[in-house]
Amino acid sequence: MRNSVPLLCLWSFYCCFAAEGPALPGPEGRLQDEPHKPSDVPAAATPPVRFNLRTSEDPEHEGCYLSLGHNQLLEDCGFNATAKTFFIIHGWTMSGMFENWLYKLVSALQTREKGANVVVVDWLPLAHQLYVDAVNNTRKVGHSVARMLDWLQGKEDFSLGNVHLIGYSLGAHVAGYAGNFVKGMVGRITAITEVMKCEHERAVHLFVDSLVNQDKPSFAFQCTDSNRFKKGICLSCRKNRCNSIGYNAKRTRNKRNSKMYLKTRAGMPFKVYHYQMKIHVFSYKNMGEIEPTFYVTLYGTNADSQILPLEIVEQIGLNATNTFLVYTEEDLGDLLKIKLTWEGTSQSWFSLWKELRSYLSQPRSSERELNIRRIRVKSGETQRKLTFCVEDPENTRIAPGQELWFRKCRDGWRMKNETSPTVEHP
Repeated sequence: MRNSVPLLCLWSFYCCFAAEGPALPGPEGRLQDEPHKPSDVPAAATPPVRFNLRTSEDPEHEGCYLSLGHNQLLEDCGFNATAKTFFIIHGWTMSGMFENWLYKLVSALQTREKGANVVVVDWLPLAHQLYVDAVNNTRKVGHSVARMLDWLQGKEDFSLGNVHLIGYSLGAHVAGYAGNFVKGMVGRITAITEVMKCEHERAVHLFVDSLVNQDKPSFAFQCTDSNRFKKGICLSCRKNRCNSIGYNAKRTRNKRNSKMYLKTRAGMPFKVYHYQMKIHVFSYKNMGEIEPTFYVTLYGTNADSQILPLEIVEQIGLNATNTFLVYTEEDLGDLLKIKLTWEGTSQSWFSLWKELRSYLSQPRSSERELNIRRIRVKSGETQRKLTFCVEDPENTRIAPGQELWFRKCRDGWRMKNETSPTVEHP
């Protein structure tokens, strides 16, 4: 975990599960229903949209180009009308060339869905322009994709229900338009959109990961904002609030755009295991502002975690329940015990300053000591809730440089007749 670069990713699910061909927000431009032009027409007059049937995983291989109205090409290219058909639609490009992610996605689809038709929608001349112009072209490209699908529907054994449109960046807009313009209902549309919380192309690599690591699906959780997610509040799967992402996503009928969050590993497989931790921190003394640096180690039936930091999104609340999000790269199995550690004096200047500020803000007569009796844990992946009680009920105290051990004492969180811990004053 220490050597990885974990990311908090915001995954847009607006189109991921909308198989009905959603109306994506996009530019309003006049759509001209132009007839199919021969490929030798100058690109300046009619920028081409080409359909490249990928027959090899080799990026250097040209593939085979389908052409609207040319039935013989379908046979010559080896198009299988009864198989699944994937249309991969790229987005805006600065180089005018296909990006590496596209070939990885083609290869992953060919490996996962053997015998399927994988078609790359090549609209590079229309995408390699000023971004605003490329945006304005997405509607026209979507119409071209719809016309190709309408033509294929006239072929025996071809079913629009076997079609999956996969759009990346502006290609997501193209997919949305195609879903609206086509005569019928496309089997599935995935819109892979980039957002600020994910590094460039991370979203498309998550999709590739869902293809090649189908036994390790990553889960995302619906949440209103990143701070709530970082506190572990949003690990609920009720009412479709969670879903596996990418190719393994379950179809839902959400009427509104939902923000979905997840943590990831640095590389494939990206799957991690999310846990919400609820810790009631209380003090017997009147303490001032305090900023403890807590770590936990989780011990399970399959493995033990590394030392995991408890990220403090807001200041620790004394005599209150605090929530945290932790995640592990390993499947720990059933959790058995937890070690909570309060970091002692660190060598970093920032940590030393925090220690000094915390010390100066406290009344001189107080001791830097907190009390914790139990830790409640919820697994995002299994939705299981567990309660861990301190090993020694007579010793619930923890101070800088010390640790407390907790063992599983209950399945679930709170009993109906249980009351909150009472703060006692000596």
